Order: sequence, then structure tokens, then C-alpha cells
Amino acid sequence: MKRFVQFFALFLLSFSLFAQTNVNLLSEAEKNGVSCYWDALGSSGVLEKNGHQIAFHVGDAFVLQDYTKIQFTDAPELQDGTVMVSKKFIDDTFSFFNTRTKESGYKVGAIIIDPGHGGKDPGALATYKINGKSVTIKEKDICLKTANLLCTRLKKAYPDKKIIMTRSTDVFLSLEERTDIANSVKLGEHEAILYVSIHVNSSLDKKATGYETWYLSPDYRRTVLEKDKNVDKNLFNILNSLTEEEYTSESLLIAKFIMDGIQAQVGSLSNQRGIKANDWFVVKNANMPSVLIELGFVSNEAEAKNLIDNFYLQKLSLGIYNGLTAFITHFERSRGFMGGE
Repeated sequence: MKRFVQFFALFLLSFSLFAQTNVNLLSEAEKNGVSCYWDALGSSGVLEKNGHQIAFHVGDAFVLQDYTKIQFTDAPELQDGTVMVSKKFIDDTFSFFNTRTKESGYKVGAIIIDPGHGGKDPGALATYKINGKSVTIKEKDICLKTANLLCTRLKKAYPDKKIIMTRSTDVFLSLEERTDIANSVKLGEHEAILYVSIHVNSSLDKKATGYETWYLSPDYRRTVLEKDKNVDKNLFNILNSLTEEEYTSESLLIAKFIMDGIQAQVGSLSNQRGIKANDWFVVKNANMPSVLIELGFVSNEAEAKNLIDNFYLQKLSLGIYNGLTAFITHFERSRGFMGGE
């Protein structure tokens, strides 16, 4: 009996210690002035304070500090939808933040605007009678006009950022050339780059209308980091995987902000078709957060006529611009991770 009592006491002590050392991460973060951005779909998140970040993933016994250094610690757990962590995780986290008071200055350093098609490639085509004349509406022209309007707005708002057009005239560029332009941009320390590809839709269904945004499917795996001979292969794979997840979260958020921005501008003039995932070449080969926008359908006569109206294109470009500025504000405050505190 005595031996049983000792065992039971030890069990209670162990349970008590377990209960004390596993705490609600979001509650602890709030108490200590740390912002927590949680992505429930990816079971990952970011802790942020004074411009410094710790990225974590449920079940992984390491975190990524300021997106440059791996720190091994206890793995966070998900219990009834709540992120629970050990005392060691909390101590490691606050030790990191307490020794780094200077803001790291993360910002968007460049935005690539990619007007689809061009030159010998007209994209989607449709011919309609306008004022008694047959007019052929070309996707490449709509894309370029919208991109130029967007570029002007962004350059005025962000003179300190690189606003780059893959093409500013009616020239042909291969898909490889477009992504090469984006991937070759030189950035400063702690700077990010965004890629926005602009297109117009077409369908056999002449009634189809509306705008939509696309991002790279989370199931598509790729290498987004440059190989570093000095980094262990396993650590490189971990870093690459975390960066992939980061790009997916950010691309999804850009897509959402742009959809909301366009909807606020065009209202009932068109309809929102939603955010979709696919392995488009330009988004899967651009090593950065990337989205592809379909502005509307040239195959629908009423919408096609809107898409060649300068006033309507102003609305579309302003919607995209407002979406991008909303994302940039979010990114430069929180390093871009989607989710609530």
C-alpha cells in the first residue's frame, strides 16, 4: 500500500508539472506583448515583437528566428484547437525577443507587374459590333493598359520600392523570360518581392462573367531557396519547406486583399468568382509570393465592352492597387503571415 501511495503521489506530481509546463501560446504571447499570427489551415504561425519574428509549426521541435536561423526547442502541440507549448518553448521565445530590441525593418522591396501575353501572342480574342464597326478585343491590350495604370499608382505611392513591369509595350515575352525578370531582382537585407500577373478570361459559355485570383496550389512542391553548400541538406530542406509555406500563406492573403479591393471598386458591374489554386507557370516558377488575376471574360459581350472602357479599367487597377497596399501594410507590420491573434 505504501508503495502504491508513493507511486500515486509521483503520478500526481508528474501530472502537475505537465499541467504547469504546457500553456496556451496565444495567451502567454498576449501577456508579454507578443503578436501571434496563426494559420489554422497550415498549423503554423508567427510570433512577432519589435520587428523580429519566430516562425513555428505544430509538431516540429524547432523554430525559425527572423527567417534566417533554426533554433531547436520543444514542439508545440494542438489540443482542442488551441496551440499549447512547454515552459522551455516560452523561455526560449522570450529570451530571443528580450535580446533583440532593434526593429529588423522587414519590408516589400519590389513589386513585379506582369501583363499577360503581348506582341505575336494576343491572348484571348473576341469581336463585337461597337458603334456600327467590328472591333476585335484582345487580352494583351487589356492586360497592358491595366498594368500601366497600376504601375503609375504604385510608383507614386512607393517611390522607395522597385516597381517593375515585365513588359511596358506590346512585345512578346516567353513565360520563362517573365519569371527570370522576377527571380533576378536584387533585394536588400530583409526585403521581399511580390509578383502580380494580370490576365483576361474566356469561355465557351458566353454567359460566364466575373473576376478571380489564383495562387499556387499548396500541394505543389518546389525549391524556392538557393542551394547553400555550407548548410546541411536536412536543414536546407526544413528551411525551404518553411519558406514554401510562408509564400503560400502570403500569396493567399494577397489574393484575398485584391479580390476585396476589386469588389469595392466595381460593385455590381461584375461578380467575384473567388480565390482558386492552380499550378500556373508564372506563379510556380516565381520564387516569391505570387498571384494571377483574371479581370473578366472577353467571351461575354457586355463584360468585354467594360474591359475596353478606360473608366472601368481605372476601377480595376485601383482595386488591385488597394489590395496590394493593404497587403504591404500587413506584411511590413507582421512579416506577412495570415491569421488572427
